[in-house]
Amino acid sequence: MKFAFDPGKDASNQEKHGLSLAAVEQGDWTAAFIALDDRWDYGEFRWYAYLPIKGRVHVAVYTERDDVIWMISLRRANPREVRKYDELRTV
Repeated sequence: MKFAFDPGKDASNQEKHGLSLAAVEQGDWTAAFIALDDRWDYGEFRWYAYLPIKGRVHVAVYTERDDVIWMISLRRANPREVRKYDELRTV
C-alpha cells in the first residue's frame, strides 16, 4: 500500500491528536475493519478504518486517489470504538 498526506494536514493532526499521519504505515491493515464514511457529502468517497497500530486500536480516515491512500485523519480510538472493534472481531 502506498500512503500519502499533506504536510500541513499532518502537522495539524499531530497538534490535535498527537499522532503523525505516517503512523498508518505501522498499522496492521490485515486486521483493520473498514467502512464508507457516508455521513456527509465530501465530494469524494471517504473511508474510516478501525486500525490496530502497535497493539492499540486507532481510527484512520482516508480517501483513495490514483491507487494511493490519502490520509485525512488519524487518532486513538475511544472506548466505544474499541468495543465496536472487539465486537467486529468476534463475528
